[in-house]
Amino acid sequence: MTTEGEKTAPPARETAPAGRSARRALAGRLSWGLADQAASSISNFVVGMYVARSLGVTAFGVFSLAWVTYGVVLNVSRGLATDPLVVRFSGVPEDSWRAAVVRSTGTALGVGTAIGAVCAAAGPAVGGRVGPAFLCLGLTLPGLLLQDAWRFSFFAAGAGRKAFVNDLVWCVALVPAMVVAAHVGTVAAFVLAWGASAWVAAGYGCLQSGVRPGPARARGWLREQRDLGYRYLVENVSLSGASQLRAYGLGAIVGVGAVGAVRGAELLMGPFLAVLMGLSLVTVPEAARVLRQAPHRLRPFCLLLGGGQAGAALLWGGALLLVPDRLGELALGDVWSSASRLIVPITLGVAGAGLGTGAAAGLRALGAARRSLRCQLFASAAYVGGGLGGAAAAGTVGSAWGVAAATVGGSALWWLQLRSALRERPLLSVPEVRTP
Repeated sequence: MTTEGEKTAPPARETAPAGRSARRALAGRLSWGLADQAASSISNFVVGMYVARSLGVTAFGVFSLAWVTYGVVLNVSRGLATDPLVVRFSGVPEDSWRAAVVRSTGTALGVGTAIGAVCAAAGPAVGGRVGPAFLCLGLTLPGLLLQDAWRFSFFAAGAGRKAFVNDLVWCVALVPAMVVAAHVGTVAAFVLAWGASAWVAAGYGCLQSGVRPGPARARGWLREQRDLGYRYLVENVSLSGASQLRAYGLGAIVGVGAVGAVRGAELLMGPFLAVLMGLSLVTVPEAARVLRQAPHRLRPFCLLLGGGQAGAALLWGGALLLVPDRLGELALGDVWSSASRLIVPITLGVAGAGLGTGAAAGLRALGAARRSLRCQLFASAAYVGGGLGGAAAAGTVGSAWGVAAATVGGSALWWLQLRSALRERPLLSVPEVRTP
């Protein structure tokens, strides 16, 4: 005679392989995120190292100003174009994904064209070394933003391999471009080489996806996603804008060389930042999947994500302290002597940021845009205040310590807001899929 318990045993045995399969699928998606960002971050590290060795600390500071400006524009594009895409169109049917990607990538291309025109026009007015660099940045911004939009589009579809291949294409195109720039020997040449190679990868993304960006449909996308897009825009711009304000303020208070020193220290964290950024490509889509499939697992998922990144940052920073000066000078040239003094505070700042990204992923998955905006505005204000206040008090090193303290404090706020959002979970709806 079969008991009731025996009747329920086969389904239990059937769900175990399904659980293992789901974990393997998750591991696969995370692996492609890490691989893709490794390709991107390694290329950024090599470019930064090559420029630092080729131009010296002052010219590298000028290059860094163009770099952080690109970061601001990139976050504008992500807030309006790709952040709503990954929240609402991760794991949806292909037809819905393709229709959304047409509008999302078209929005990214439109943002790059509009702001690129402003940069290109401002370049001749600024003059000096900075002006030509910003002129070249303006010419290449549309390609830079479109290439980034393809990456997020592929991860939303669970096709991280395509994002990885796209970044490899950019890396390959960078090699001859950097060689030519080195022969020219100017900051503008390096900026143009970096951005022009992104255009190659952006074009290849159209072939990979079979989708053509629709800039004419950007207005419809902005209208449909305005409840998330504009909040994410303010959130992202406050983050990158804070970095830019700190860079400009640091250059004004201490000197342009200080900007190069900070950028050099950030390059030393490059391999770990590759992990951090690689995970960020997939954490929001994965958190959204966890929320839909097993809401009670969202908090542990975020804790594991944030704690793991913070611990890895501390380990990497500790390893950097053991690097001999000879090896550091080989990597960064004259920039090493000033950058090496910033390893400890920048490591603590990156660890704090890593801890906060776990909570940020949870808030994004919940669609709690008001809470995440509140956190980011506080964190950005603290970042600028700590960075510039520290610079005024103790120069470049003081600025680094001020930023570290601000980042750790901001991380604490992210977690407090996630806890509050989870407590009111019944009042929050899972972000719905909207068919364009």
